[in-house]
Amino acid sequence: MNEVLERFKALLDETPGRLNRLTESEAEAHPAPGRWSKKEILGHLIDSASNNHQRFVRTQLEPQVSLPGYKQELWVGAQRYQQESWKVLVQAWEGFNRHLLHVVSFIPESKRANLCSIDGKESMTLEFLVKDYVRHLAHHLSQILE
Repeated sequence: MNEVLERFKALLDETPGRLNRLTESEAEAHPAPGRWSKKEILGHLIDSASNNHQRFVRTQLEPQVSLPGYKQELWVGAQRYQQESWKVLVQAWEGFNRHLLHVVSFIPESKRANLCSIDGKESMTLEFLVKDYVRHLAHHLSQILE
């Protein structure tokens, strides 16, 4: 878990400056029809932070929880990330993720094996959820910054 926390912290230390160097027009350009813009990808990461915040906290509180999934296309569309300021999106993403790093840094070792089922699927440990979140975050950040 320490490796994952270090990777998460490194992403938060390295990425905001790089994101802030992108212009509004670069952030809102769609790379191809039907593909998300950088704004929409970052919005998706804000949604992911929101959903995972619930998972990380609730799964610490019970030995096993069942939580809903989320329909990413609908969430991104409903929140109109494309019309939001890039600067506001970067600030929201960074702030939420700095809080998540704080939350996951204090998960007791005894709670890491607690189970969470998402959208009725097979249960996963809290530790797996945290590791998967950081992997997902790094993947989408690389799409934005490539």
